[in-house]
Amino acid sequence: MYFDLSIPSQLAGALLPDLILVIGAMLLLLLSVWRKESLGQARLVGLLSIVLCLITFASVVWLWRAHASASAGIIAVDNFRWATDCIVLAATIIAATLMIDYSEREQLVSAESYVLLLLAASGMMLLAASRDLIVVFLGIELMSIASYVLCGVDRRSSRGAEAALKYFLLGAFSTGFLLYGIALVYGATGSTDIATIGTAVTGETFNNPLLLAGIGLLIVGFCFKVAAVPFHMWTPDVYEGAATPITAFMAAAVKAAAFAAFLRVWIEAFPGATSAWIHPLQWLAVITMIGGNVVALQQKNMKRMLAYSSIAHAGYLLVTVVVANSLGASAFLFYLVAYTLATMGAFAVVIALDEPGERNQEIADYAGLWHVSPWLASAMAVFMLALLGFPIAGGMGFFAKWYVIDAALHAPHPQTVLAVILVIASVISAGYYLGVVLVMFMKPRASDAVAVRPVQTGTFLVIYLSAFILLLFGVLPNGFVTLARDSVPISMVNAPAGPPVTAAASQ
Repeated sequence: MYFDLSIPSQLAGALLPDLILVIGAMLLLLLSVWRKESLGQARLVGLLSIVLCLITFASVVWLWRAHASASAGIIAVDNFRWATDCIVLAATIIAATLMIDYSEREQLVSAESYVLLLLAASGMMLLAASRDLIVVFLGIELMSIASYVLCGVDRRSSRGAEAALKYFLLGAFSTGFLLYGIALVYGATGSTDIATIGTAVTGETFNNPLLLAGIGLLIVGFCFKVAAVPFHMWTPDVYEGAATPITAFMAAAVKAAAFAAFLRVWIEAFPGATSAWIHPLQWLAVITMIGGNVVALQQKNMKRMLAYSSIAHAGYLLVTVVVANSLGASAFLFYLVAYTLATMGAFAVVIALDEPGERNQEIADYAGLWHVSPWLASAMAVFMLALLGFPIAGGMGFFAKWYVIDAALHAPHPQTVLAVILVIASVISAGYYLGVVLVMFMKPRASDAVAVRPVQTGTFLVIYLSAFILLLFGVLPNGFVTLARDSVPISMVNAPAGPPVTAAASQ
């Protein structure tokens, strides 16, 4: 009997970056356990993981420039997938760079942490490429299991162990919702392929109880992963307890990949059931934007403040899911670039000012930073203003929010109330973003404040390159805007938008 084990050329092209990353991660795993743990070995594995990500990034860009695209199959091969892959890989490179410096300061010798970063990134890339709910589930599990372990990578830290346990328990709980939702959608439509589901979900099947329950459970599962209110309770404790480079990685890359899958599934699979999910998502976007920002105002710890900031930004990104068309998809990609640079840059500053044992993380510890390290204070101000969406000084952050608002207002069914609430929420966020700037520039330096150490090379590059890119493309955003618009797949271009938010849904 003859078995055809050949891989179709289209599928091989689709899986090429993922295969490079996974095979490379397995080889680095062998290297990491080959010799006794040491700082030198961990640094070598970290540097090789960065090289592997750069090779994978080059393969993604090559496929992107070669116009490798396909509209069918369980693995997407389109510009939206390539753009999301680039964002995920860039975040992974930044996280690995920060982890090298952090590990040397904290004397962490766990070389396997870099392998886990790569495996989590491979799960994120699979999520970005998923056009089947089963593949979505596999991508989420690969990403999540690696992330659970990464939270507890510092085995000496009780806070890290607590963060890993909380993330694991709540993550497993949310996975149950997601998997049960997939099962109910399959029962209602007879398929897990999102294009087939999109064809099957019409007016005739819209009132199917299995379908409605499945959509509801999928919303819960995805909202856990993106930390939307009220499914966000794990986020502050996990972000604070995990090692700071891992917190940055989760806040940027994990959110980017989960939202990419969320957006693709909603635009391609459920346009025929918009009336069923539009109002729940509008409510979730509103309470996430307002709730994340209001609670962030009360935070005194920098990592917890950035955690609630991340929750608020999940609300802004939910607006692009509500818009559910090409306008929202292009605004989503532009926003992800700005958010990733600003978030990871801010966490890099936290690492630069940290003391061993992750001390010196209170916002009050940043008082008078301008007087002792003006360049570091200036970079942190850029990141805070970018997250706020302040014009000019905020760089890309201003245009990122502008394009989300524009997508909401100019959708076929304008989401005017959501746009207004987004602006109000951004005004609220000025209270804590500008609060950090105020502390750094206008408060005196305490006499017993910890001296600012020289910034390590990798962290230095992350901070100032991120700030430079934010400022540069804040002045000249057209290139990224065009790239984001060209990265919307054909399947999203003609997707119908939902009805406008009603007065009842906005009260």
